[in-house]
Amino acid sequence: MAEQRRDQRGGRDTRESAGTVGETWRRSVRAEEAHAWGALVATARRTVSDGLVVGTSGNVSVRVGDTVLVTPSGVPYDRLAPTDTVGVDLDGRQVLGTLLPTSELPMHLAVYRSTDAHAVVHTHAVHATAVSTLVPELPSVHYMSGALGGPVRVAPYATYGTEELAENMLRALADRSACLLQNHGTIAYGASLDQAFDRTAQLEWMCRLWLTASSVPGLSPTLLTGEQVAEAGERLRGYGQGERAVG
Repeated sequence: MAEQRRDQRGGRDTRESAGTVGETWRRSVRAEEAHAWGALVATARRTVSDGLVVGTSGNVSVRVGDTVLVTPSGVPYDRLAPTDTVGVDLDGRQVLGTLLPTSELPMHLAVYRSTDAHAVVHTHAVHATAVSTLVPELPSVHYMSGALGGPVRVAPYATYGTEELAENMLRALADRSACLLQNHGTIAYGASLDQAFDRTAQLEWMCRLWLTASSVPGLSPTLLTGEQVAEAGERLRGYGQGERAVG
């Protein structure tokens, strides 16, 4: 116990696994983390109300300094309270809360380690997941592909919660802010929870648009060229009143 107390004062976890809950080394929640947790829970609940998630099938995270707040594994979002804050460091060691982090933690951490993301949203949105089973890349049916960095790629399938899935996702995300996960769903990141959510919603909408246009017998959707998508992406960077303004 003395050794554990020393670890608590130093703010470090020396255990081999972060899977055990309720350990005394975890610190208290800071004010900025409490505020960010409230926003995270609101965003997670919005993924359900907007039809992007069924039950606990998605997950959301937000970075506050070197701490990543993340939805817990298997807990419905409408049951999450301010006292349920879950946080890990960038190595995946749990530093806040007693609930286990989402099983998709490797994907979230891979995004934070590799990009300037401040928030990540992962869903099993139905139209996007359907598209992920059909093509290696979402056809450029709309210029909003430019807002995500270009044509949206599909990461090859790997078992959920694995490092293999995280690696496949990173390759699909190269120079992009969102991608599809084959036979799985979507992942998008942004400078804020609002931006990550909006990019997720835009991706689902584009997938629905392509599926709808492709379903007309005897006709094929007109697609944009790479140059047209890139031009739209450049124009969208300065569009509207701020990071959330699109369309």
